[in-house]
Amino acid sequence: MREARRARGKQVTQRVLIAADKFKGSLTAVQVAERVTAGLRRVVPGVRVEAMPVADGGDGTVDAAVAAGFERREVRVAGPLGHEVTAAFALRGDTAVVEMAEASGLQRLPAGVFAPLTASTYGSGELLRAALDAGARTIVFGVGGSATTDGGAGMLSALGARFLDADGEPVTPGGGGLGDLATADLSGLDPRLTSVELVLASDVDNPLTGPKGAPAVYGPQKGASPDDVATLDAALAHFAKVLEESVGAKAAEHAAAPGAGAAGGIGYGALLIGARFRAGIEVMLDVLGFAPAMERTDLVITGEGSLDEQTLHGKAPAGVAAAARAAGKEVVAVCGRLALAPQALGRAGIRRAYPLTDVEPDVAKCIADAGPILERVAERIAGDFLA
Repeated sequence: MREARRARGKQVTQRVLIAADKFKGSLTAVQVAERVTAGLRRVVPGVRVEAMPVADGGDGTVDAAVAAGFERREVRVAGPLGHEVTAAFALRGDTAVVEMAEASGLQRLPAGVFAPLTASTYGSGELLRAALDAGARTIVFGVGGSATTDGGAGMLSALGARFLDADGEPVTPGGGGLGDLATADLSGLDPRLTSVELVLASDVDNPLTGPKGAPAVYGPQKGASPDDVATLDAALAHFAKVLEESVGAKAAEHAAAPGAGAAGGIGYGALLIGARFRAGIEVMLDVLGFAPAMERTDLVITGEGSLDEQTLHGKAPAGVAAAARAAGKEVVAVCGRLALAPQALGRAGIRRAYPLTDVEPDVAKCIADAGPILERVAERIAGDFLA
């Protein structure tokens, strides 16, 4: 049978690695892996499947680390509006994975409520401090999905920095309050930060301010009006100027650096305390052990909710495909919606994509019933690629 299939040009695959991101609004990355596995095994019961849910630094990053064997740790921290929330980070040995969205993400806001000028990253700083308290010597700081545009000022405050107005009082939380900043004092920062390796993991490389900066590009997603965007951009520019007076020219250099504008400028705050910027998916693949997992597989299945132009610029499927292609492994992708031509997929290292809409053209049904439909998609992959 195997020889006959080979004679027809059909690839025979027995080992599969599922390294997909979430289908936002429908399935977590863990659920995607479960559904794909179920569909594959319905057609080929004996196929060996290894699941490695992935994330690019945004929401779902901690869950991906926990699925890979990290321990989930929960702490009470300030949410973006100051109300206490339960947030999690992941720990394995002396390596922690901290996801800023756990504390300061849009999902922490009440439904329909935005606070573009006042939302704070203070809770993200508390999460970093909790990781230090847990003994972390390496911290992967995944940023994305933020409700905030405060340049990381709240995070730095939680770690010991002081930001004061002309009367010597702390400025109000959020990016809007930074317009009143008169002095910045970073001398009280947690001394443990000098001895920890902090990796800023993000899928965007925007600077802090300007036409491609955090307020202009991402502010509207957080409820910022055009006037709010202008206010925030001026406030963050002023923030960087005051910091330059306090800590020197590196403050201006960091403001213009790739990644400074990530997650409402929290990337800037992270760079100020010594973080090293790396593409989020590359960091996570290292942390999750993707390279050795590829050695154990014949076919890699990646994916996310929408495969589109954004996918090609630092999103998880593109990172997975690039790493797999470099290792000589074949890659296919699953998705809810496909907006890339076959040529673009091929250049990204993806042989073929399988959207849910090929099975169910009604997009609303795909969103509502993503799990069962994804299993049917996985059956098609099994028929095309598995022995």
